Amino acid sequence: MIKVDRLTFSYSKNPFIQDMSFSVSEGEIFGFLGPSGAGKSTLQKILLGMLPNYQGSAVVNGTECKKHSSDFYESIGVDFEFSTMYEKLTARENLRFFSSLYHRQTQSIDELLQMVGLQNDAQKRVSEYSKGMKSRLNFVKALLHDPKLLFLDEPTSGLDPTNSRLMKDMILAEKSRGKTILLTTHNMQDATEICDRVAFIVGGQIFAMDSPHNLIMSRGAASVTYTWFDNGEQTASCLLEQISEDQQLQRLIRENRLQSIHSSEPTLNDIFMEITGRTLV
Repeated sequence: MIKVDRLTFSYSKNPFIQDMSFSVSEGEIFGFLGPSGAGKSTLQKILLGMLPNYQGSAVVNGTECKKHSSDFYESIGVDFEFSTMYEKLTARENLRFFSSLYHRQTQSIDELLQMVGLQNDAQKRVSEYSKGMKSRLNFVKALLHDPKLLFLDEPTSGLDPTNSRLMKDMILAEKSRGKTILLTTHNMQDATEICDRVAFIVGGQIFAMDSPHNLIMSRGAASVTYTWFDNGEQTASCLLEQISEDQQLQRLIRENRLQSIHSSEPTLNDIFMEITGRTLV
């Protein structure tokens, strides 16, 4: 669905995106992860045909992005980080307007509003909406024409846990319908939960690319931390695969002296920091 080969782009004399190559298969959720200024949004703009002055190749749904026609957008849905709605119009009026921009048959506005729990607020002006309500409305706007490909830019940014969970469930529901989704985010927990594959991007370069699980397991082994009391609380750790070789742990188990024991593995954020040397702030 997306094929990028040796992509290079610059806003000035210094390259911003450098020799980038990757591909995204149909029906896949692919995440670009990195801090602010890493090049995530710039990459999305290139793939959306908004920045045609690049070198290399960027093909989306069979079309070179710099050579697209207006029909290019009939199969693409976009949810930017910030709302693109007209604040003085109601939710229904906004969706009707954006529906009119497509040649193809659009989905039922009432059904889309019901899907995101906004059916009772359809006649409210968007200016009266909360952050979470605007995010849900912006998301269904991207679904109006039932596109094959979704571009989502920080879809859970600024949302409370309830709305964040709702957004992720909706994204997974679209994947189950066969959509291909390219997600840009700096939220590693979101990426771990919903992405089939991710790419770490810093300074316009890809540092690693694989499934979240493979990245975590290839870079760090799960460990076990346990505590016991011996002239005060004592703590020790060992690798999960070496439990049977930890004589101290085995002795404490036999003597029933353990106060606590738990296992843990590196997070995707830990792996990102290890590989790139950068934090996501």
